[in-house]
Amino acid sequence: EIYQVVSHMFMHGGPMHLFSNMFALWMFGTALENVWGPKRMIFFYIFTALGAAFLHQTVLGIEYFQINSAFDAFKDSPTVENLVNTMNAIGAKVNTTYITYLESNYNKGVISAQEAANVSNQITGLINERLSIPTVGASGAVFGILIAFALYYPNTELFLLFLPIPIKAKYFVGIYAAMELYLGIQNNPGDNIAHFAHLGGALFGYILVKYWNKNNRKSFY
Repeated sequence: EIYQVVSHMFMHGGPMHLFSNMFALWMFGTALENVWGPKRMIFFYIFTALGAAFLHQTVLGIEYFQINSAFDAFKDSPTVENLVNTMNAIGAKVNTTYITYLESNYNKGVISAQEAANVSNQITGLINERLSIPTVGASGAVFGILIAFALYYPNTELFLLFLPIPIKAKYFVGIYAAMELYLGIQNNPGDNIAHFAHLGGALFGYILVKYWNKNNRKSFY
C-alpha cells in the first residue's frame, strides 16, 4: 500500500531492533538537533528514511529484472545451466545432488518438459518468497543521522563496547558504510538486513547536509 512508504519507518522487527535504532537516534541525533532545531531534525529524519526506501526499492527492482530475465531464459531453454543461473539470480542455495542427477539423466543438459514444469513451479514459489519479504524499521534514517554526525563532528572520538579503543566518528561511519556495501553486494540468502536501505539513508543524508551547508563551511567541526 502507498501509505507503507511512510509507515514502515515506524515499525520494527522486535524490541532489540527498536531499541538499537532509538538508542542510536538519541546518541547521535541529540547533537544534530541542537544545531538544526526540531523542525529541521524531523525533516531530515523523514527525508533520509524515504531516501532509504527509494534506494532499497530500486535495488529490489533491479534484482527482480535480473531474476525474471534468468527465469525467462530457463523457460525458453530448460537446460541445467539456465536452471543454475536462475537459482543464483534468486540467491537460493543450489542442490548439487539434484543438479548432478539432471546432468546424468538428460542428454546435453536439456531437461524434459515435465521436469522443467515441476522445477518452474518451485522457482515461482522461491521468487515470490524472495520478493515478498517485508521491510520495516528506521535504520535508513538512523544511517542518515550517522552520516550527518560524521560530517559535523568528524573528529569526535567514540568508544565502542566491542572495540575497546577510541575511534573518530569519520572512520567509524566510513568503515560501517563500507561493510554495508560489501554485505549488500554479497546478497547472502540468510541475511535479513536491508543493507541498501541503510546506504540509501546515508546517501540522502550526505546530499542534504551538503546542500544545507553549501555556502556555510564554518558549520562543520
